[in-house]
Amino acid sequence: MGNIDYAILYVIAFVLAFLIAFFVTPLAKKIAFKVGAIAKPRKRDMHTKPIPRMGGIAIFAGFMITFLAVIWYLPIVNLKQVIGIFLGCTTIFLLGFFDDIYELPAKPKFLIQILAATIVALFGIRIDFITIPFLGTSEQYIHFLSIPATVIWIVAITNAVNLIDGLDGLAAGVSSIASLCLMVLSIYAGYPPGALLTITLAGACMGFLPYNFNPASIFMGDTGSTFLGFTLGITSVMGLLKGYTVATIFIAVLVLGLPIFDTSFAIIRRFLAGKPIMSPDRGHLHHRLVDHGYSQKQAVVTLYGISGILGLSAIAFFNRNFKFALLVFVMMGLLLFFTAKTMSSHDNDEHH
Repeated sequence: MGNIDYAILYVIAFVLAFLIAFFVTPLAKKIAFKVGAIAKPRKRDMHTKPIPRMGGIAIFAGFMITFLAVIWYLPIVNLKQVIGIFLGCTTIFLLGFFDDIYELPAKPKFLIQILAATIVALFGIRIDFITIPFLGTSEQYIHFLSIPATVIWIVAITNAVNLIDGLDGLAAGVSSIASLCLMVLSIYAGYPPGALLTITLAGACMGFLPYNFNPASIFMGDTGSTFLGFTLGITSVMGLLKGYTVATIFIAVLVLGLPIFDTSFAIIRRFLAGKPIMSPDRGHLHHRLVDHGYSQKQAVVTLYGISGILGLSAIAFFNRNFKFALLVFVMMGLLLFFTAKTMSSHDNDEHH
């Protein structure tokens, strides 16, 4: 199968996932109302009226139906990995589904996330060896640490994406951008399964986005956000962390930079304040932007921009175009500096 055939396959996967998610979303709304999965406004929330929260059904349907329909068109299919993805993703989807109805306690949720990630690792999707940035291209095999490292990575990304799901369209848009960047990186790495998975995920997210962008008529809920994080965790392992000579953990962290940095700061912030690490607050980046006078749309588009910049710098880094990666970082630093300055002057004006 030549590159042009791959391109056609990727387009078909994207369009199919988009259309399924788009047309299943109204059905997801009906299901949410039927089972009582409704997000009532809370103190830290941005919405003011009850909104159904099971849009993840549409994202899951768009991704899983497309994935199971098109994967067989690749010249080599690893059946064991396909089964692993299906079992792992379905487990995490069902967890989110029941969580949206019953608001399950944190510990059992965490254990089921570990179980789902372990299933994936046992079915052959795992970080077998890594390359360390700036230390040449020699691969470090991690042997018995392979499964724990994979599980930690997937569970971390699952929760990171879940935590940024605080504004209309934010998690779906950021996940779309990260998926497209991972797709480009998978193509560069010569890994069609990774590219197919990520373009399918991007299609499913974008099919849901018209209903979810501000003002949202439906939320993705944990059904969607944990599934998205889990699938991004899997695809980054498949396409990048397998240890292609220049692909590194650093690149994967860059692509998924926004949810990772936001979650890291949230953990540090709560730890220093003596609060439980998983306790919700209004300190996330998206909350701060809104509290500093950004509209929901402005905040979301700003965060899309940051995500895109991080993704571009990851692609540049992957291609060893360090000058471009550095330039992107400098531009982003200046952007954040001026944004912070504008915010602080906005604060001062308010205090006067």
